[in-house]
Amino acid sequence: MRRRLAPAALLLPLALLLTACGGNASAGTGTDTDGKGSLTLNVGDQKGGSEAILRAAGELKDLDYKIKWSTFTSGPPLLEAVNAKAVDIGGVGNTPPVFAAGADSKVTVVAAWHGTSKGDAVLVPNDSKLTDPAQLKGKSVAVAQGSSAHYQLVASLKEAGLSLSDIKVKYLQPADALAAFTSGKVDAWAVWDPYTSQILQAKQGRVLTTGEGITNGLTFQVAAPSALKDPKKVAAIKDYLERLRRAYQWVYSHEPEWAKVWAKETGLPEDVALAAVKRTYTTRVAVAVDRQLIASEQEIADTFTALKLIPRKVDFGNFVDTRFNGTLPASTSAPRPSED
Repeated sequence: MRRRLAPAALLLPLALLLTACGGNASAGTGTDTDGKGSLTLNVGDQKGGSEAILRAAGELKDLDYKIKWSTFTSGPPLLEAVNAKAVDIGGVGNTPPVFAAGADSKVTVVAAWHGTSKGDAVLVPNDSKLTDPAQLKGKSVAVAQGSSAHYQLVASLKEAGLSLSDIKVKYLQPADALAAFTSGKVDAWAVWDPYTSQILQAKQGRVLTTGEGITNGLTFQVAAPSALKDPKKVAAIKDYLERLRRAYQWVYSHEPEWAKVWAKETGLPEDVALAAVKRTYTTRVAVAVDRQLIASEQEIADTFTALKLIPRKVDFGNFVDTRFNGTLPASTSAPRPSED
């Protein structure tokens, strides 16, 4: 029988981890990866993200360039670093690029993965009386502004006949939102994996609704336009993306191995990490940055423009580069089935 940790013990490691990562726009420095040559690719990451999966899959060997890693708490601050040219490329969810585009930031989507949106959820405490998203009217909901969870919340409310103005939105980064949720200071929390799995495995809450069927399930690698003008960096980015795609394929048949590495990287218990891997990671398929993808992201952009959370009309097609597509399938490809 598997030993179950007390809820508090489950919740503590990630909260401490995120506090250590800093606030909205701060970044920690990861372990730099050595390679041949003098070129350095500056890569933005989130804890337990690209660096961890590449290393676990053995894809950081025999590089013709060096990698300098910077770790961020979420997508929006990572893209701020891309805009500032402090980062050449980094991974984010489906909504941060839209907000960055709305701010006229210098960012370009160069690669995409399509997966399930089951990990994007609106959570409520176990003892909550809420059983339907329509009951969120007048309730307080924590969410990280400009994150993938932000759009998932908007889309879930719309599906229930509500809008953001019908609830009390509390814009909090994950560490603060986690504390607010577990102490009862908010009625619900819109968030992504591994936080979803963390709360569920700790039995500190339950799912009110997910983004499955109402959000596009896309994640991106986003590059700085300045890096895309440098032929040597373009070659490094192409190689980096190919390695990252292979690493995700490795996860499909190595769920327990990846969960063990991810748990070590993030401080999460292994059962939480494995649940998140099965719910989210092993559904991701590398897809093309194509017209359907642009249209889907345009819908997100138009939604936030209508809500006046983005100050201007965004043409998302101006923020993509399709040269790294190769022979990848269309962005509407069905995600791999997951086992919950």
